[in-house]
Amino acid sequence: MHVALIRGINVGKAKRVAMADLRGLMEKLGYGDPRTLLNSGNVVFEAGREAPSKVAARVEQGMAARLKVSARVTVLTAADFASVVEENPLGRVASDPTRLLVAFLTDPADAKRLEPLARRTWKPEAFGLGSRAAYIWCPAGMIESPLAEAVGRVLGDATTTRNWSTVTKIQALIQPSKS
Repeated sequence: MHVALIRGINVGKAKRVAMADLRGLMEKLGYGDPRTLLNSGNVVFEAGREAPSKVAARVEQGMAARLKVSARVTVLTAADFASVVEENPLGRVASDPTRLLVAFLTDPADAKRLEPLARRTWKPEAFGLGSRAAYIWCPAGMIESPLAEAVGRVLGDATTTRNWSTVTKIQALIQPSKS
């Protein structure tokens, strides 16, 4: 099982992609059982043993060619996604899951670029760093957040963010049903 997180689609009027079209693209690319969550580019699917970076490149190329939308794609295995959930260092601090952002790293090596931010104090905000993601607590919201802006400045389009509420919904979609 894999998760694709597509950056910046269906935000405002730009880069509109219907989730049915995205699921269809995933099937055309040979990926099994594609399921989308919300209307913001979250896809859970089967990709066998294909490397996440190769999957991401194929999805990016397929979106550009077939859907006429250019967007960065971050792909994680189900195990890597579960690690992001388990490593969350801000669970006790973040009281509102919609204001806890997870910045997924396209390349895990990008975590080193964020280490200087981890050494700073961001009160009332908070920052945490995991192996595949950065965690950003924005109690006053993301729009005015100096911390979210700093992470965006460091990583540019090498990341995509989801709030904790969405992250836990994706994790539930990955889990096998208990029936």
